[in-house]
Amino acid sequence: MGLWASLQATRQNVLSIIPDLATRQPMVSGKTGKRWHMVMDPGAIRRMLLENLDNYPKSLVTKNLLRPAIGDSLFIAEGAHWRWQRRAAAPVFSHRNVMNLSPVMSQAAARSVDRIRASGPAAIDFLDEMVSVTFDVISDVTFSGDSAFDRDGVHRAIDAYIAEAGKVSLFDILGMPDWVPRPGRAFHAGGVAQMKRMADRAIADRAQRAPGDVPDLMDLLLAGEDPETQRRMSPSELRDNLLTFIVAGHETTALTLAWSLYLLAFDQDAQDRARAEAQAVLNGPTASGADVARLPYIRKVIDEALRLYPPAGMVSRTAMGPDTLCGREIRRGDTVILPIYALHRHHMLYDDPNRFHPDRWDRKPDRYAYLPFGDGPRICIGASFALQEAVITLATLVANLRFTPVQGRDPAPVMILTLRPQGGVWLNAAPV
Repeated sequence: MGLWASLQATRQNVLSIIPDLATRQPMVSGKTGKRWHMVMDPGAIRRMLLENLDNYPKSLVTKNLLRPAIGDSLFIAEGAHWRWQRRAAAPVFSHRNVMNLSPVMSQAAARSVDRIRASGPAAIDFLDEMVSVTFDVISDVTFSGDSAFDRDGVHRAIDAYIAEAGKVSLFDILGMPDWVPRPGRAFHAGGVAQMKRMADRAIADRAQRAPGDVPDLMDLLLAGEDPETQRRMSPSELRDNLLTFIVAGHETTALTLAWSLYLLAFDQDAQDRARAEAQAVLNGPTASGADVARLPYIRKVIDEALRLYPPAGMVSRTAMGPDTLCGREIRRGDTVILPIYALHRHHMLYDDPNRFHPDRWDRKPDRYAYLPFGDGPRICIGASFALQEAVITLATLVANLRFTPVQGRDPAPVMILTLRPQGGVWLNAAPV
């Protein structure tokens, strides 16, 4: 594709710029205005994400898309600024803290079952329903009990930003600086500013009172400090990281759950097996944090959904200096792309890669062949939180309900910022 065709394609569906060759070769290179490389070789990916990490920071396009909403938070910060934030935030997502928050996840899953049952025998868009579940969870564990936090307002602002302002601009592709306005992002800047003001108010209010019996994410971040420098997050740094957790923490898990239900609806044998496991383990209608370790098949279903439909279907880096990947020259300024969607469906890495087959997870793939949360030092800090929430929610849903597809409503995978099912995930759900 030329520059203009590439821009139009990425604004409509980023996946459309991945050639089929990328599922069959270790590396594909080309030039669209500037040199680019798509890397699918696990050894080369390991070099990028671990061995030569500092040479491959997030691309300017990624930063330009996200900085207006989440500032220089953990997700896009680099170097020393990223390292101290990561050290300060790491204890927040310890196993103990994540387990302490599991009742919030169980309660949200139970409310979802009640809503679905109350809707009667009608088709439901389970993308919308899963977004409701996961936004309930992330807002409860972030701003629990804060009247200053307007959930609906923040939710609307996030959706508007992702839907339009996250689309790539020609200015991004040309590498123009942040201060050059991007029309789409400028149009939605008011919603982002309002979201930040609401978060600022909630943080200021929280600083005036003691943590609850079970500290939430804001309590933990307020108390967190870098063990090496004793530096704590300023109010604006705290706000940007909380908004990062909200944006990333509900959208990605909701997509994982929606795709999981879609896949199970088309494979009733797998759904029956998941239901039997859940019903044998759950003590009552709702899964708990303690149940997660005893639900291995549910976890395999989630892993397989993350393989076929990774929420972050593609990430890009900018080479800061020369390197060699797969025997090919990388020059300073080259764009190096990790097309995770293609990596997860690669014919050299997976048998029958386009098939939904949860039992393939009885044998783990190469560590750098499966990257739903990235890897290396910058692996997603909330991965354990997201997986626990996904297992609790999916186990609760399949234990109580049977899902079947709605004819003619098959979603197409479309990626703008995240890999979404276009048109939603419409399924029938009936009590079991």
